[in-house]
Amino acid sequence: MASLFNLKIIACDGVFYDGDCEIIIIPSPDGESAIMNHHEMMTGVVSVGEIRFKTGDGTWRSAIVSDGLVSVYKDGSVKMIAYSCERPEDIDTYRAQEALERAQEQLQQKQSMVEYQISTANMARAMARLKGASRHS
Repeated sequence: MASLFNLKIIACDGVFYDGDCEIIIIPSPDGESAIMNHHEMMTGVVSVGEIRFKTGDGTWRSAIVSDGLVSVYKDGSVKMIAYSCERPEDIDTYRAQEALERAQEQLQQKQSMVEYQISTANMARAMARLKGASRHS
């Protein structure tokens, strides 16, 4: 039997998942990172992209997340907080495509550094949503 830990994924609109987990794979600035039971305590950055995790019953689940934080606590539990988290099958590809086009248009205009960073983040989110939705359709 696999060694399990408690995983809690929280987004702005509520708790996405709270239960047993065998492994979680998250997008990070350096690529992908995996967390399993007995991982050392840490806090890290979650990048925009797809997370995958194996639940206690052996089912793989995935979600598209925006940036956030992940923490591994002394008791072995893992908590991830992200701005947004959604199942690939729940993504409206039409809206995601429109958001991508809006972000691309904004990037072509003269902007301040803050506006540029926001436009870049919007584009990354839209691209991740479209990639996740197409991979799971």
